[in-house]
Amino acid sequence: MAAKLRVALAAAILALVTWVSVASAQALKDAGLEAGRRAYELSDYEKAVKALEDAAAKNPRNGEVFLLLAKSHFELRQFDAAVTNAEKAVAVAPGNSLYHEWLGRSFGEKASKSSWFSALSLARKAQQEFETAVRLNQRNYSAFQALIEFDCAAPGIVGGGEDKALLKIEQLAAMDEAEGHYAAGNCRRQKKDYPAADAEFDKALVNAKSPDLIFDIGDYAMKRNQAERLLAVVDAGQKISPSDARMKFYRATALILRKQKPDEAERLLREYLNTAPRRTGYPRLALAHDWLGRLFENQNNRDAAAREYATSLHVDPKDKTAQEALRRLGKA
Repeated sequence: MAAKLRVALAAAILALVTWVSVASAQALKDAGLEAGRRAYELSDYEKAVKALEDAAAKNPRNGEVFLLLAKSHFELRQFDAAVTNAEKAVAVAPGNSLYHEWLGRSFGEKASKSSWFSALSLARKAQQEFETAVRLNQRNYSAFQALIEFDCAAPGIVGGGEDKALLKIEQLAAMDEAEGHYAAGNCRRQKKDYPAADAEFDKALVNAKSPDLIFDIGDYAMKRNQAERLLAVVDAGQKISPSDARMKFYRATALILRKQKPDEAERLLREYLNTAPRRTGYPRLALAHDWLGRLFENQNNRDAAAREYATSLHVDPKDKTAQEALRRLGKA
């Protein structure tokens, strides 16, 4: 009996040691992914890439690692690497709608930076990935929106067409009315039919559930100098994502357009600069400095305005708004 007990005890200890070893190994793999995710959330994309590459080497069958790698390279504007890693994510889990969506986005951005001939092939690949993403999950609304945007903007030679976009808008609207109105507005925006876009975006804001959708309408309103629509964007965002830094930016731009509450507008933009992620879908830091420059110009504070525009150019040397403003102020 004692011998049997010793054997059982040894087996239990062996099982425990094995479990601890497996759990420790898994914890190390997860630690790399979590470190990469933290760096990504902090907009430290180079650090994220390093941590995630280490995680991928230890666990080459984790699609989430490759997805986050693709997204990190995407933010670094390294679109070849974004495509490669999104392809690896798809290879690991070909039934994952999100992985196909990001492969499509990576192909699309690579196309925008390529020669005309290469861009045609890449654009077609982007469309195919968006189609697959939607087929796998029709309620992946961001993929559905990307597919509609492609169809509305792209010529028939690469498989696009406004007629195709309109059919998909109807399908999307049947599932989510706000998403449908946004898609219709986005299509009209691309066609420069701004009155129709205005009407569709206003309808979309009534019941919108996606912060990215809401704040993209904010980007549209900002570019069109539409203070009232910007305030409607802020109200819609407050209901869905009250801590989103973009609300501060768009409220500030509305106040500057109205020439109201300059102290509040400045405070909001400074807070945005200090807290917002440096990420696609968020107004660029250079743009925030441009609006600060515009705020100071409203106050006839030319020196302060010039400092903001100069800072904008330091952040983004290609910022045309800042370049033109400095020439206007005689500070170029």
